[in-house]
Amino acid sequence: MLKLRLAHSLARYNPARFQSTVPPPRPYKFHIGASFAGKPAHPHDIPKDPNAGFVNNNPIAAWRDNMLKRPKTVQSTSAGEDFFYVQEMKNGSGTSFGVADGVGAWVESGIDPSLFSQALCYHAHRYSRSAWAGEPETEPGQPYDDPVEGWELTPQECIELAHGGVLRERIVQAGSSTICVLNVNARTGVLRAANIGDSGFIILRSSNIAYTQPPQTHFFNCPYQLAKLPSTFRRYTGAYVDSPKHAATYSTQLRGGDIIIAYVCCQLVKGCTDNHGYRACFKTDGLADNVYPAEISSVVSLVMRQTSTEEQQAQDLADRLVEYARSCMFKKNKVSPFEKGAVREGIYYRGGKVDDVTVVVAIVEECQ
Repeated sequence: MLKLRLAHSLARYNPARFQSTVPPPRPYKFHIGASFAGKPAHPHDIPKDPNAGFVNNNPIAAWRDNMLKRPKTVQSTSAGEDFFYVQEMKNGSGTSFGVADGVGAWVESGIDPSLFSQALCYHAHRYSRSAWAGEPETEPGQPYDDPVEGWELTPQECIELAHGGVLRERIVQAGSSTICVLNVNARTGVLRAANIGDSGFIILRSSNIAYTQPPQTHFFNCPYQLAKLPSTFRRYTGAYVDSPKHAATYSTQLRGGDIIIAYVCCQLVKGCTDNHGYRACFKTDGLADNVYPAEISSVVSLVMRQTSTEEQQAQDLADRLVEYARSCMFKKNKVSPFEKGAVREGIYYRGGKVDDVTVVVAIVEECQ
């Protein structure tokens, strides 16, 4: 009789009923701040069609609006042609975040360039949300033969899946963008990154730059980029269209106090002028083209002296970098990184470069 009761009890046992929905404690925490500012409107800008784009009942529109409502002190309501995402991964296993820089010259063909970067970040967030930052974990007491839900998602796989999502979006008729995706693991403290183009990130340790993501370019000012080119756009058959498999990958062990700053950088759009005669259209970024790495370190040092929580410091740092970049882009008496790059190519340019600015900051905290 006892054996029959035990068998009956085991038959009714459902491990899912006893699995905790609260993530276990992790050795690492990541405090995220994000800030952005679209470039000021120019009298010669081609106006965008207000009826084009994601409508209010589209999930991308709802997600985009929520991202733009993130608390910040910078007075702006639009990220321009840039976009970003921040997403906690499955069961609190880590955080995924990234930045994308849409190619502005598509507006000359009647295409809103911001749709591509917004959709790219949306799908990156969507896939990251249901994936693990590292090897999938089992619940305490869970039988070994029970399947583990979810899968490990690398940043390169995230970019490939997100790009596939954009290609399936009917509203996004065409466009292109660079993208940088970073996953930070809350259990191991490992950062993994994948980058297409010259968007990138830096890691600061003790106020010194420990690592800078090298740009991916075909040649000067012609970065790698993901694109959607319908067959009707035959005049762009010579454009550079790169694959997510070309992404540069990087991984490192983080330490408590490390600061990661992700940003979008300068890029050439649609076609690139070289000895094959492809047409050149340039698109640049407000941070990397106006602020030197040493200046970024100085801003970091000033913000980190403030007595506030890591969460507030991360947001303050993102805001200060955006504000400082915006102040530099209008100065004609300051030699900017963009000006130096132009001079090296024999191009006359003076002062800062006016453009969108988007920054995502992560501060690493070791809890043990």
